[in-house]
Amino acid sequence: MTILTKIRQERSSKMVELLEDDYGVRTWEPRLNSLEELVFTVLSQNTSDINTYRSYDKLTEVFASWDDVMNANEDDVELAIRVGGLSKIKAPRIQAILKEIFHRNGKLDIESLRLLPVLDSLKWLLSLPGVGRKTASCVLLFSFHMAAFPVDTHVFRVSKRLELFDEGISADKAHEILESLIPSDKYYQTHMDLIEHGRRVCFARNPICGECKLSTICPSSSA
Repeated sequence: MTILTKIRQERSSKMVELLEDDYGVRTWEPRLNSLEELVFTVLSQNTSDINTYRSYDKLTEVFASWDDVMNANEDDVELAIRVGGLSKIKAPRIQAILKEIFHRNGKLDIESLRLLPVLDSLKWLLSLPGVGRKTASCVLLFSFHMAAFPVDTHVFRVSKRLELFDEGISADKAHEILESLIPSDKYYQTHMDLIEHGRRVCFARNPICGECKLSTICPSSSA
């Protein structure tokens, strides 16, 4: 083990502890079933939380079932999710995902993934059209409580400022690094803590370092 790796392990351990002390212990509860979570996360790509919920709610209001979404005219799906942004990309992507799932499983259901080892489930999801590491990890963590650690923009920003990985590391690679640094039984807790911290304190611009509980371990802190 290199000195830098040891430093990052110690820093990440302290980060987990400090964030949990600050935001409290969280109890995992499934947000949506696995197929719903998959579509929801695709809709969340490059948009705000509020627009994600708006587009998801509109999609499920317009279409009575995922079979209806899969078989609908692409323009109708695009119109339903337009409020979320990038609808011309997301509409065909969602339909392609649904069609591929139906082709593989004979039905629109991916609950059987919970029975597989996490790496096999991850690989299966990543082989779907347009599904990346964050989207796949969200399904595994939020629907199945499996050992996957999603890296969204907030998680990436805070972790980068803590220098838990090298400059220039991609978000995809950051998934692997953070999974190696954070105990798997803390994935849900720490993922949610980092998101909340990114929204409340560690802003992309003008982070409030003076109020940050991580300032004592953060190399980027101006506090």
